[in-house]
Amino acid sequence: MSRVVLVTGGARGIGLACARAFAAAGDRVAVTYRSAPPTGAGAEGLFCVACDVTDAAQVDAAFDAVEAELGPVEVLVANAGITNDMLVLRMDDDAFATVVDTNLTGGFRAAKRAVQKMMRARWGRIIFISSVVGATGQAGQANYAASKAGLVGLARSLAREFASRHITVNVVAPGPITTEMTASLSEDRRSAITDAVPLGRFGTTEEVAETVRFLASEAAGYITGAVVPVDGGLGMGPS
Repeated sequence: MSRVVLVTGGARGIGLACARAFAAAGDRVAVTYRSAPPTGAGAEGLFCVACDVTDAAQVDAAFDAVEAELGPVEVLVANAGITNDMLVLRMDDDAFATVVDTNLTGGFRAAKRAVQKMMRARWGRIIFISSVVGATGQAGQANYAASKAGLVGLARSLAREFASRHITVNVVAPGPITTEMTASLSEDRRSAITDAVPLGRFGTTEEVAETVRFLASEAAGYITGAVVPVDGGLGMGPS
């Protein structure tokens, strides 16, 4: 059955891979972007809406636009996020708050808007994109790790609040994934990360997307409040 899917932060990387996977399965897919819409192969057929998730009015307007074009959002993939890495002694309040506002509060804003129509339909799927560092921590990423850890508490609270309406809320926690961001890492840094991953490689955006798509399916109807790692075993810690 075709569903209306909204992926926030869907212009590239994991978000775009998720959007492509849903579209390939026949769903009607919208993506939000902050600076430029997705382009190239796989972007055709996506309904693209400019939206800064730190602005509640823009989030509301984006949902209005998607509802007018495609219908009520039935599956939300809250993926929009940023990094601003630095050691805590150099991190000011704004550097911390901006990352949390985008990654965590932005996810809250999108989910709050999505559940309004999901409750009326008595069905919905919300998937938050977190990170392995939300559980393990990472030097230089206190703001990012805190925001991604917060998504777990948010998701589990929403899962309890909306379970009676058949709305499931889950978290996918990727580890090192090959994206434009990780492609810029030095060879030594990539090797160090790869050595720490039990499976010995970076994951792909498609592997994350397929996990997200499963959690949005009818087959995953009895899964809610879960944190699903897609991290090659990195989250287990050192052997």
